[in-house]
Amino acid sequence: MLKEFREFALKGNVVDLAIGVIIGGAFGTIVSSLVSDMIMPLIGAIGSVDFSNYFLGLNEAVTATALEEAKKQGAVLAWGKFVTAVINFAIIAFVLFMAVKGINRLKRQPQPAPAVPPEPTAEAKLLTEIRDLLAKR
Repeated sequence: MLKEFREFALKGNVVDLAIGVIIGGAFGTIVSSLVSDMIMPLIGAIGSVDFSNYFLGLNEAVTATALEEAKKQGAVLAWGKFVTAVINFAIIAFVLFMAVKGINRLKRQPQPAPAVPPEPTAEAKLLTEIRDLLAKR
């Protein structure tokens, strides 16, 4: 049973999947940093907007202006974090689309030109004519 488990665990597909999950996690961290540390500050600078701090207090006890303080006061609907998550998703989807598109372009092999059949020899032409004449009889 141990031998069967080792064969299963070391199959190429399982190892490839594990590597893909690890790289995907690292890629997610990079994209999250790109969005939160690079893109969102630029959007905020353009329109003086910081989406991550936008919220809606769900009761009158919430009077704070910062999200973390408001969460301590009561229930809040942190819609700014949702907007940030949607932007994260859009960026990740676009980057993955571009990566897959580039990989597919690299994988594509140029199609060879269709081979033109060589011109039949004089003997072949003569035999074809004889066959056609015999077929007519």
